[in-house]
Amino acid sequence: MERYQDFLARRIILGWMGTALPSGFSDSKSGCINKLGLNGNISAGIAHILGITIQRSEGPVLCSGASAHRWGIILAGGDGKRLLPLTRKISGDDRPKQFCALTGSETLLMQTQRRVERVVPLSQTLLFLTRTHESFYIEQLVGIPPARLLIQPSNRGTAPAIVYSLARLKEMDADGIVAFFPSDHHFGNAEDFAAHIDLAFVQAEGDRGRVILLGIEPDGPEESYGWIEPGEALEGAAAGSVFKVSRFWEKPSRSTASRLMLRGGLWNSFVMIGRVSAFLNMVRRALPSLLMAFESMQRTNVPGGEAQALRCLYSSIPATNFSDDVLATSAAALSVLKARALAWSDLGEPQRVFSALGVKEVAEDTIRFDGGCLRPQLEVPV
Repeated sequence: MERYQDFLARRIILGWMGTALPSGFSDSKSGCINKLGLNGNISAGIAHILGITIQRSEGPVLCSGASAHRWGIILAGGDGKRLLPLTRKISGDDRPKQFCALTGSETLLMQTQRRVERVVPLSQTLLFLTRTHESFYIEQLVGIPPARLLIQPSNRGTAPAIVYSLARLKEMDADGIVAFFPSDHHFGNAEDFAAHIDLAFVQAEGDRGRVILLGIEPDGPEESYGWIEPGEALEGAAAGSVFKVSRFWEKPSRSTASRLMLRGGLWNSFVMIGRVSAFLNMVRRALPSLLMAFESMQRTNVPGGEAQALRCLYSSIPATNFSDDVLATSAAALSVLKARALAWSDLGEPQRVFSALGVKEVAEDTIRFDGGCLRPQLEVPV
């Protein structure tokens, strides 16, 4: 029955209602959904598209039958250098921002884990980390089994991190559909975020060849973000919300960003969803030698020898950026899901952190820290 519920819900999304419905099901969306039993059986993304509110208890929200090949990789290996002057004030050391509590009492990594567990099974969520940060994250990994950890010896940029993750995941589930989640970003609307990611997973099931980017509707001509220029709309579960990518722009000039905004351009959140095979095909075209190096390591690795093999590999590869070196050259292999009202920020600069806290302008000398958490002091004593 669970399989049929997912099958039927998928056809509701695609607008195929009224076709070969069994006895006892009405042709209306609400009638069919009620018959199916709304609570616990319809995923957040499906409900979002249908415009239906689901009363749920706190905790993970998962599609009932689509999780067998659904994977998530939380990217937590970056150094956070741009925000280091602020995070030093919070922590008293050089820990990257994902291991700091910037927008609440939990670290950004912990917040990301809570968001992801709404749409990906915990057992299929992997954390990507850097060994040199171990003293900063070790206490945050309590209860997480080693099998869910991917640890690189040093940071060589986002491209090696993603390619290593894909090489490992291919061995675990070659038919998998994976979402990559930066751990150092802010999403103020966790419920709608989960709905968009759930929808992207459903879209990726039918679109085997494309990687889906979560594109954020911009509120200004931001120069330090990547921009996605959408093309024509695509068919599928998210019809009307997913578009081809005409071009990917990494950190354009302000004048170019203004033009992109007028043309309907979107910010690149660096949240990406697609089949493992689609990611690997894209990397194989853009960075063939890097992919070959990781695949060769996986083939020749002996039990217990991966850490040493990784150290050798990482000592020989250059730092490479996935946005610059893969996404920017792969528009034909990409699509973009347009997202609104997610209250997203990459928290890359102090003022963006203050904005995420609901404060427009804060002088850094008015910041105070309470229990390791950032607290802008809104009223400065004279």
